Amino acid sequence: MSAPPAVIWEREVKRLLRYRDLVPVLEKAMGTFSRRDSAELIQPVRATLPLQKHDGFLGLMPAYMEKDGVLCAKLFVSFYKRKEGSTLPGVKSTVVLLDPERGHARAVMDGDIITEMRTAAVSAISAKLLMPPEAKVLAILGAGAQALSHYNVFTELFSFKEVRVWNHRRAGAERFCRSVGGPAFACGSAEDAVRGADVIVTVTRCTEPVLFGEWVKPGAHVAAVGACRPNWRELDDTLMKEAVVYADSREGAMVESGDIIQSGAEVFAELGDVINGIKPALRQKTTVFKSLGLAVQDAVSAKLVIDKWNAQASQA
Repeated sequence: MSAPPAVIWEREVKRLLRYRDLVPVLEKAMGTFSRRDSAELIQPVRATLPLQKHDGFLGLMPAYMEKDGVLCAKLFVSFYKRKEGSTLPGVKSTVVLLDPERGHARAVMDGDIITEMRTAAVSAISAKLLMPPEAKVLAILGAGAQALSHYNVFTELFSFKEVRVWNHRRAGAERFCRSVGGPAFACGSAEDAVRGADVIVTVTRCTEPVLFGEWVKPGAHVAAVGACRPNWRELDDTLMKEAVVYADSREGAMVESGDIIQSGAEVFAELGDVINGIKPALRQKTTVFKSLGLAVQDAVSAKLVIDKWNAQASQA
């Protein structure tokens, strides 16, 4: 009989996962994804199932990395009408690692921390490749869990003199800034936050544009993380049409990103194409990285967690 799967709770995932380990493996994974070599990676576009009674949907994100022997699936439920401050979660996720030969579950782990950290780390990789040299001002639109993970990795990897935070509820932005301290301060409007910013991160639950091209400094880099459905927007047409647009997945963006679909913008390249040296990083221009999230990102993150978990168990 197969051994029971390791069950790894949120606090343990948080303890084991570190950006210094996560960023390089994600960078490699993004390059692998964009090579489209089925001997290295098989990953379909995510499947979704509506939960109309609960104003949400179930998402399934599987990936198989044959050379590394990693078979993984993330299940997540997004409750897109949950209001800020609700006692119920907006998103909950679980990651399952399976044995690709025997089919049994090797590990079941909390997926929220994995999602937050791998998403922020990929945004940071996009900034490393695309933001203007000597960027000094970071703007974050949103003040939830993804805002915090982005703040943590961006301030760990880069040296920003100023971090501006805006949220629909100013109290949320002020609470966020008090919790992180440092160079962060709350702004009264999204426009105030982004005017003159070198890097802009959008991590909102908005379904209509909240960031407008006329506000964005020429040459700035935008990491757009929210609006993961074809009828949702964070960025307006002006920004989408004037910027050079990169995505984690071209196919996924054309199916899932309202910012791209509704604006008619073209995806210039995948981030993996830049990592692989196939397409240039046009950092002298205004750039948008549209992040939708990839199953391979969850897979390599989960492998990091289970490898550290097993290493520590063997030493106990």
